[in-house]
Amino acid sequence: MSRMHRENHLVSRIGWLRAAVLGANDGIVSTASLIVGVASASAASSEILIAGIAGMVAGAMSMAAGEYVSVSSQADTEQADLARETSELATQPEFEREELAQIYVERGVEIQLARQVADQLMAKDALKAHARDELGISEITTAQPVVAALTSACTFAVGAIMPLGMVVIAPADSLVIAVSIASLVFLALLGAIGAKAGGANVIKATARVTFWGAFAMALTAGIGALVGTAV
Repeated sequence: MSRMHRENHLVSRIGWLRAAVLGANDGIVSTASLIVGVASASAASSEILIAGIAGMVAGAMSMAAGEYVSVSSQADTEQADLARETSELATQPEFEREELAQIYVERGVEIQLARQVADQLMAKDALKAHARDELGISEITTAQPVVAALTSACTFAVGAIMPLGMVVIAPADSLVIAVSIASLVFLALLGAIGAKAGGANVIKATARVTFWGAFAMALTAGIGALVGTAV
């Protein structure tokens, strides 16, 4: 007789993976676009590097703050829903039992069996059963503001370091091209890694990330060239 084993589904990675991919992608695109834009305006290499470092620091802090605030709002909403559900379970348990049973009926379970399942789940942990099946809140999807903020900030900085490194090693007269090509390679690699970690289509994810990164850098380079010409 084969032993039961616990499956590890990729959806369990969705919280940190979303923040990591978003942070790294933004770090590469934002910093590379800033560098390309400033370089297109005919700025000196030292000025480009300073602008890139400032953009990296500001971007990482902005990502951390933005993620923390947005995910905290999600966490507040979840806590409010759980508090309301706790109150309803205490004041009208029979209604909540029937409500949970009807959820299972809508999924295809026969009514009597659905009521038995609701009774057993509520006897074990009523709030957890309602949180998962009525509200869609589970251990996997629960908002984690601090984790999201730190992940986004760190991955943004890592992503930004990549195009910044090209400012140091690339010749001044080919800086725009070098940063652009290197950043697109970094973006393609990021798309492939993110897709692999999340079990998604690697080619599709890589093409999507690379296309929008190229679009952002081209647009910024055009603006930088116009500004440089005007000045």
